[in-house]
Amino acid sequence: MMRAAQALVLVVLAGALAVSARAAQCGDQANGALCPGCLCCSFWGFCGSTPDFCAESHCQSQCDGCSGSISSILTEDLLDTLLKNRNGAGCKAQGFYTYDALITAADAFPGFGTTGSLDTQKRELAAFLGQTELVASDPIVSLKAAIWFWMTPQGNKPSCHDVITNQWTPSPADVAAGRLPGYGVITNIINGGIECGKGYKDEVANRTFFYTSYCDILGISPGDNLDCYNQRNFDNVSLPAGASTENRADA
Repeated sequence: MMRAAQALVLVVLAGALAVSARAAQCGDQANGALCPGCLCCSFWGFCGSTPDFCAESHCQSQCDGCSGSISSILTEDLLDTLLKNRNGAGCKAQGFYTYDALITAADAFPGFGTTGSLDTQKRELAAFLGQTELVASDPIVSLKAAIWFWMTPQGNKPSCHDVITNQWTPSPADVAAGRLPGYGVITNIINGGIECGKGYKDEVANRTFFYTSYCDILGISPGDNLDCYNQRNFDNVSLPAGASTENRADA
């Protein structure tokens, strides 16, 4: 009887070790890691493509693979709430930011607004809409071009998409320059040469205000490192982080 009990304990321990060895493929159990190949991440932290992984009751991220649409998160009424002045007379891009145009453009870029957990997806939409100058200052630029820029690394800069979906890891040089994961790096990517590394700037504060306001409406945390006041911009390799470039001719 004793041997049987000992054998049972060994079997249970072996099973636990096997599960432990397979654990932490994705999701909360693996620091927010995403499954490769657009596989679904189950609530238990494993990757797969069957209903056991992808069903709403079993899935924590990439539940529609990478083919979902932001329309499942962003309704037209919600867009009107987020961008309540988009059709106002004072908007430079009046009539441009239509709901149908945004959904159509977004659907052309798998992964945009559909990567990671639901909170991560909402955070990306808030971040994209918070960078209003990306489109609003030039109505000629199409939403597809804006999303292409958002999704594509630019030179030595990561893509905005990778930053907001936690897929970018800063290099030692980035860390030394104060560029840590967060919304501030997105501002740095888009307009860092003008706005970043110069202390407080109204432009940066405005971007951050819109982003955090959208996050509040969506019911999510904006995350850390929201501004780039003390970040060296990506094109400036010599200025110490936090130093002012206000009077530099090449700033």
